[in-house]
Amino acid sequence: MGHNYKRMDIWTDSMALVNEIYDVTVNFPPFEVYSLASQMQRAAVSIPSNIAEGAGKGSDKDFAHFLSHSLGSLYELETQLLIAAGRKYFSQECADKLLQQTCSLQKRVSAFREKLISTK
Repeated sequence: MGHNYKRMDIWTDSMALVNEIYDVTVNFPPFEVYSLASQMQRAAVSIPSNIAEGAGKGSDKDFAHFLSHSLGSLYELETQLLIAAGRKYFSQECADKLLQQTCSLQKRVSAFREKLISTK
């Protein structure tokens, strides 16, 4: 069963989040370029990448497995956002917005994953 990931809100919203993470991490201190900034970028990229990869798999069970990876990356990114906000690498307003987007995606990816699992 194939899913058109490009038409899924969780994919398009996670792609938007990737761009926002790249936009904020470019302003991190130089010593963070290969540390926290890079980790945040990799975690963010992993979210839509796993949604896309899972959508291309042959079963809902496989798709649900890749959604679990996306969820893991979302929780990783949330933690990294909290660290960056604590270090004051961006404004509290920016932190709040990014954390809200991340938490919203966590809920929606989790709900979709549960729907895939429960239909079998």
